Amino acid sequence: MSSLFDVRKQLAFYGAYHSHPVNILIHIFGVPAILWSAFVLFTQLPPPAFLPPIKYVFNNYMVFEANAPALTAAFYIIYYFILDPVAASLYTPQMALMLLTATAYAQRPDGIRNAIIVHVSAWIAQFIGHGFAEGRAPALLDNVLGAFVLAPFFVHLELLFKIGYRPELQKQLKSDVGIEIARIRREKAEKRRSEKKSS
Repeated sequence: MSSLFDVRKQLAFYGAYHSHPVNILIHIFGVPAILWSAFVLFTQLPPPAFLPPIKYVFNNYMVFEANAPALTAAFYIIYYFILDPVAASLYTPQMALMLLTATAYAQRPDGIRNAIIVHVSAWIAQFIGHGFAEGRAPALLDNVLGAFVLAPFFVHLELLFKIGYRPELQKQLKSDVGIEIARIRREKAEKRRSEKKSS
């Protein structure tokens, strides 16, 4: 349970599925698109009963509502603050902007249709990245919660590392990812050998 709040362990798991530069680049664009379009689609869910009926219109492009997307965004940010407070504080404005613009976009006549197109297209790009660049199945097939929740933060940290954020953590993660990839490959090889013996 404690590993859920260990930034190195969580990012090593996710990084083991996203080590190829092409796949990482696809995720840098695809993951925010998936999260934003999911926010748009989640506006159609009835808001949880315990949330107050709050709505604030900043302008035509940014709207806040106490709804399922807002609750989801709050959960993500809280979890990210537990993992890495500084990186989470730098990510919070981006999360807020995605939430506000998604809520406003959902009110357009074509908003839901366009969000579905964005969502499906981004997922297709993700699977292409894994299949052709990474050469393995995406993380969601092994850890659904970890893949969905960690993906935006992983992409965010990848960009922060590019500008020199926490070089020691980046070095540790590269080592951890290498160990994790070796472990996964070893397990797959053992599974193939056992399947051959049984056949």
